[in-house]
Amino acid sequence: MNLHWIDWAIVVFMVVILVGIAIITRGYTKNVADFLAANRLGGRYLLTLGEGMAALGAITIVANFEKFYQSGFAAMWWGGMLGPLGLFIAMTGWVIYRYRETRAMTMAQFFEIRYSRKFRIFAGILAWLSGVLNYGIFPAITARFFIYFCNIPQYFIDIGPLNLNLTLGAIMFVLLLVAVLITLSGGQISIMVTDFFQGQFVNIAFLLIIVYLLVGFGWSNIKETLQALPAGHSKLNPFDQGEIPDFTFSFFAVQAFLLFYGYMAWQGNQGFYCAAKTPHEAKMARVLGMWRANVTYLSLILMPICAYVFLHNPAYSSESSVVKSALASVADAEIRNQVTVPIALTRILPVGIVGLFCAVVLAAAISTDDTYLHSWGSIFIQDVVVPLKKTTLTSDQHLKLLRYSIIGVAVFVWLYSMIFPLKDYVFMYLSVTAAIFVGGAGSAIIGGLYWKRGTTAGAWAGLLTGGILSASGILLQNVMWAFMVPRLKDIYPGSSFVLSLPTDFPLNGQQLSLISAISAIFAYIFFSLITKPDPEFSMDKMLHRGKYSIEGEHSAAHPAPVWGLKALGIGKEFTRGDKIIYIGSMAWTLLWFVAFIAGTVYHFTFGSTNEGWAKWWIIQIGVYVIAVVITIIWFIYGGTRDVVYLFKSLAKVKRNDMDDGRVVSHHNVADDKR
Repeated sequence: MNLHWIDWAIVVFMVVILVGIAIITRGYTKNVADFLAANRLGGRYLLTLGEGMAALGAITIVANFEKFYQSGFAAMWWGGMLGPLGLFIAMTGWVIYRYRETRAMTMAQFFEIRYSRKFRIFAGILAWLSGVLNYGIFPAITARFFIYFCNIPQYFIDIGPLNLNLTLGAIMFVLLLVAVLITLSGGQISIMVTDFFQGQFVNIAFLLIIVYLLVGFGWSNIKETLQALPAGHSKLNPFDQGEIPDFTFSFFAVQAFLLFYGYMAWQGNQGFYCAAKTPHEAKMARVLGMWRANVTYLSLILMPICAYVFLHNPAYSSESSVVKSALASVADAEIRNQVTVPIALTRILPVGIVGLFCAVVLAAAISTDDTYLHSWGSIFIQDVVVPLKKTTLTSDQHLKLLRYSIIGVAVFVWLYSMIFPLKDYVFMYLSVTAAIFVGGAGSAIIGGLYWKRGTTAGAWAGLLTGGILSASGILLQNVMWAFMVPRLKDIYPGSSFVLSLPTDFPLNGQQLSLISAISAIFAYIFFSLITKPDPEFSMDKMLHRGKYSIEGEHSAAHPAPVWGLKALGIGKEFTRGDKIIYIGSMAWTLLWFVAFIAGTVYHFTFGSTNEGWAKWWIIQIGVYVIAVVITIIWFIYGGTRDVVYLFKSLAKVKRNDMDDGRVVSHHNVADDKR
């Protein structure tokens, strides 16, 4: 075991606190709206911390370790291209504002409001299938992290053609059990509050780890190691990475497009999408998310870079030899990539800090597990089972079905993680499985919220096109290609074309996602233009605007964001504090984007050196550390206030048992009781 008893005490403390919070929140969940959307009482800080923690995930930590271990600081530079896009999305309330106005509790519920019930059911099935396949590898990645990080002995058993890892299965079972208990206790209420607590803990722990790494390694050692790399492999200079595959300029360019197109299409965090007090609060949570991300982003860059320095700098050769020996014993190349940084960190971090990091990963794993279990379990019931039922469920019956479905998802992903062989980078697998739904859903979401001319036929065409292309890509990449190519070469040994086929599938997961998304857009637009929209459909009714507005949903006479350049302005819903946050967020993002433009122009005009880039990165790290400290203090205050508001409101709110996701004639049944 790599952990001291002090480290284990920190981990156990984390679990005890989470279970305690889940028990407390159980009594506040009274009906379906509570379980699915926390009765739409979430404040901005509670939402941004909770959703951010759910999105972090142990698998995200591992995936980012892979990315930054390979690309270093240079990958951070190309990420600067996404700044203005993220700013536009957050400031305009892109998708999230209008989606919250619909009062839908799942995206497929919105699809029934906007398109049809049949489309809702199909979209629900596709979202669920995409989600559980995507989530299916999470438990295994997380469990392997703990196996190698904690140096837990592994035991195997052969069952027919399968060689099963019993240690892996046991750890996955324990992690999923904790997540299931939290999810079943109070649904979105317990998830949101426990994720908030975990988010605060993780922020503080990450800050301590950042400070330790910078002080322990010293910038001179980091710089010296990274400068020693040959041309084309730089981890400092983003313009000297020609020999580094996958995570370069093209990766981030594609990521920018997919971020805008597929924004909120992914339903893994769907409980947070509908839980805001108001549409404006949902929008402000996204603005705050830009600050929250600073904490985790800096940590996820520094840890793999310091691990690289530890493994390649001669000054650490005696200590790193233990890590290299452990890595050499890992036969599977993909698993070795995933555990390289975690194993190195066990030798880098001291007692106490190791426990903090282990607790961070545990918190990230549980927060993602409970959120994903809630999302995929809820979507199957809300968007497949309930719309197909001819009788109305009571609130208790509905809640039972939701809980049974959540348990079913947990069982499925445990089995899937035990047997599925991952053959690509984690990020690539996540991209292509998500694209089964996101590849086509983005067109239906954006078209449905912003284009009156969009039709049900267009939505069907877009979703089918994206889903079919993405599913085909998964089969080719992970199953069929490796099976077909060797056999084709045996059958046609004289064919130059067949012999030239590469051993690995020529497109990675992200490239497949891009192809499916673009195809879905064209399909949506084409079929919408050649068919007629429903004449009885009303955008104002769907968005609860004008004569359909609901008291308390908007704080201004004209709340909706205006399209065009005015969308970046400050509306009537903004308080003085909102204005400060808004302007500060805009200035922060634009500062780094201007630096990105200036640095790029400077490089192509005068050239740049590794020494110059090393100076830039230490300046940026210093500024980020200051921002991280301010953000932690700021969010502790705001988040605590939101938690108090949530419990006070849940204790006195008047509940509507008809608010259960049912739709009739393009509007929510719950609206009839308002």
